[in-house]
Amino acid sequence: MRFTTKIGIVVRGDLADWQKLNVTAFLASAVAGGVPEVIGEPYEDGSGTSYLPMFRQPVLVYAADAAELARVRDRAVERGLDVAVYIEEMFKTGNDADNRAAVRAVTAGEMSLVGLAVYGPRNAVDKTLKGLALHA
Repeated sequence: MRFTTKIGIVVRGDLADWQKLNVTAFLASAVAGGVPEVIGEPYEDGSGTSYLPMFRQPVLVYAADAAELARVRDRAVERGLDVAVYIEEMFKTGNDADNRAAVRAVTAGEMSLVGLAVYGPRNAVDKTLKGLALHA
């Protein structure tokens, strides 16, 4: 099945492994929370145990450097895509309110992006992520 939309997560390649995984998880949760239609139905095993629903489509994870992340953010905003950001300062916080305050404290051009997620029409997301390699 070919989806008409796409979910892409871009993570700065020079982060520690735990940071890459943490950033990816937070950004995926932003898409799930901000775009409810991307979530499928709950799961149930043959024993009747229920499980949480997941995305109904694949999530592609890309690697980028700081300059590429800034370029992708600019492209995504220009195209009107849904965007989630994770900045370096968020590694020092311990809660959602402080995370939002850290983002609010800087302008778009000052963000020390370590990751971002984009969601929208497949063609627009593909153009936004053009040139990036899938994360290894």
